[in-house]
Amino acid sequence: MAHIIELCKKGDSSGQRQLYDLYSPVLFSMCLRYARTVEDAEDILSEAFFKIFSKIDSFKGQGSFEGWMKRITVNEALMSLRKKNTLNMSVELSEVKEPAYVDDIVSRLSYNELIKILEGLPPGYRTVFNMHVIEGYKHREIAEHLDISINTSKSQLILAKKKMRELIKKKELKYRYHE
Repeated sequence: MAHIIELCKKGDSSGQRQLYDLYSPVLFSMCLRYARTVEDAEDILSEAFFKIFSKIDSFKGQGSFEGWMKRITVNEALMSLRKKNTLNMSVELSEVKEPAYVDDIVSRLSYNELIKILEGLPPGYRTVFNMHVIEGYKHREIAEHLDISINTSKSQLILAKKKMRELIKKKELKYRYHE
């Protein structure tokens, strides 16, 4: 991997191609979780790789290179959502109760099932869910990235889980009656 990174730092197109081929599937799957369409995910991926290649000199070998690329990709996804003004984060934490068993259900879903359910969430819910549950960000970090309060981040996550529970129930009913 160090060799590929060095090639990319020199602007070598074969090194860039190797890096893209190696990591584009992983990063694209991240983009799909944030984007509304495949085309939007492809745009985010392109922007992320442009930034990765242009800023690769800033990677000093401390920490995971893949983690560094994932942070860039998440930031690009968030920038894309902001540009499209699709993040509506107006709900504050109040009497919203968190559904306890959604995490267990989510852990049993296949990747494709999870993507389909995430597509059914409003952009704000989907973004906070991705950042907290899948990417592992803390609510404080989400609040900073999205310029929202910590309570808004928490409420968006709770509401995302409730909406997911509804979507999962609908899916289960659909399967039950269409078998």
